[in-house]
Amino acid sequence: MSPVKVISQQPPGGRCGLYTRYAQAIEALTGWPHSVLHTETRDAHGEGFPSLVIRGVSLQPEDAFILTPEEICSHLAGLDIAPATLDALMARLRTIHDDFMKPLAG
Repeated sequence: MSPVKVISQQPPGGRCGLYTRYAQAIEALTGWPHSVLHTETRDAHGEGFPSLVIRGVSLQPEDAFILTPEEICSHLAGLDIAPATLDALMARLRTIHDDFMKPLAG
């Protein structure tokens, strides 16, 4: 099993696509491979789509809607990721998040 898993609908929607891009960034900077599991089960931030699971933990967004870079990096900080890697990852995740949010901002 991959250390980083995205549970997505097929075809991916907004958050499913966002979480896949997050997973790709995590893989690029940590070397942890990611996988995408497609399902028809809707269970946001659980065992259905959309979910981002890192090292067996389904991350839970504070606002119950969308994971932020800060929430992801907070979880990763407890997994012995080097500070420089966390800083680089935060910057990349913020760019991904900001790009996702632009159309929603108006």
